[in-house]
Amino acid sequence: MPDLKLPAKKRDLLGKKVKNLRVKGLVPANVYGKKVQSQAVSVKKDELKSVFSRAGETGVVQLTIEGEKETRPILIQNLHRDPVTDEILHVDLRQIILTEKVTADIPIEVTNESPAVQQKLGILIQTLSEIQVEALPMDLPEKFLADASALLKVGDQITIKDLSIDRKKIELKAEEDLVVAKIEPLAAEEVAPPPAGEVVEGEAPAEGAAPAEGEEKPTEEKPAEEKEEPAKE
Repeated sequence: MPDLKLPAKKRDLLGKKVKNLRVKGLVPANVYGKKVQSQAVSVKKDELKSVFSRAGETGVVQLTIEGEKETRPILIQNLHRDPVTDEILHVDLRQIILTEKVTADIPIEVTNESPAVQQKLGILIQTLSEIQVEALPMDLPEKFLADASALLKVGDQITIKDLSIDRKKIELKAEEDLVVAKIEPLAAEEVAPPPAGEVVEGEAPAEGAAPAEGEEKPTEEKPAEEKEEPAKE
């Protein structure tokens, strides 16, 4: 990955006032990290989108804050988006030390098509979308790939231990036997209920249903007369 840079400016607007930044095409952000004093900054929305599209949450980015001579290595994390417009409302810029390991959640992408799905024997269900790992920042992978072409029949599955991971550089924070994706059977077709009033062979007619042709209507029993009893004290 090429050396990615993200320019930023220190900001004084906090709280609800940050909406004034968004109107100008800026995104409020916070720089934080180990042995780092939290710093409120703003970044241009278009530049943030461009850099994030290439770096994701695991690619190291060089943050250049206006007025500072040295750049800061960061990870772009926790993008908060508007639930309606999907616009970025806020972002965290996690400053890191390149020689110290960090923890991160790495996404899992299922690739290729399962023969079981192609033959309509079952459906593919992805049960795990990301794995937490620990590694040096420059060793963090963009994503893990799960190859579905090995799933031949119902019950076949891919676990974490089946993924291609450089375990000399990357420490997994999850059990190796966790299932990533599997083939489940197709849903059984629903059986349509019989038309109203129709009696299925071997079943008693529903209470209140009209008798079938040729059947006599059962005689209704008259309820016994109720005796009024004095209320008990």
